[in-house]
Amino acid sequence: MPVTPHIEKHFTATATVRDIVIGMADGLTVPFALAAGLSGAVASSGLVVTAGLAEIAAGSIAMGLGGYLAAKTDLEHYASERLRELRETQHIPEREAEEVSEIFRGYGLRDEQIAPLIETLQANPTQWVDFMMRFELGLEEPDPTRARISAWTIALSYVVGGLIPLLPYMVVSEIRTALWWSVAVTPVALFVFGYVKSGYTGVPPWRGGFQTVLVGGLAAAAAFGIARLLG
Repeated sequence: MPVTPHIEKHFTATATVRDIVIGMADGLTVPFALAAGLSGAVASSGLVVTAGLAEIAAGSIAMGLGGYLAAKTDLEHYASERLRELRETQHIPEREAEEVSEIFRGYGLRDEQIAPLIETLQANPTQWVDFMMRFELGLEEPDPTRARISAWTIALSYVVGGLIPLLPYMVVSEIRTALWWSVAVTPVALFVFGYVKSGYTGVPPWRGGFQTVLVGGLAAAAAFGIARLLG
């Protein structure tokens, strides 16, 4: 009787994909809202483009720096916790061995089954610390190059996303026409972005696309309304 292979499908997203999502989400939404808001208060597309490019530059730097600092913090936190675990295995091995036992008991193992596992870990201090980092603290060693890559990925994604709603103002001089082109183009980009992003998050693609459009649209509508009210 033929056996059908069991294939498990899990939704996974690499760190780079997460960075692209962070950068593109803000890049599409914030400049779109800013441009829409300015369209309700100024009469020149040039002013919108100037303000939009300034926002994209500042936003990409701020977002990239935030990604860099977050990745550096993760690396420093891991190094600090690993040093603490190393000291504990050296100075209070009995307590650490009991913590290992508690972890294995949580998986249903008996003490006589646990004892040789502890002896194996104690014979290799590096693996013992690795075990404690992963199973006691739930920490995986970060990539040491992650901070730099994260900063550039988020920043460039923000720039790409931010230029989409701003492009109509660059090619159309009449501000109302540029606004309507931006309103037409940006929701499509938001939907495509949300649709693709959903493939990495487990959300149904169509729902993810419409949710992204809704958030971006509400932000732009609020900015436009406030500008009209104060203008």
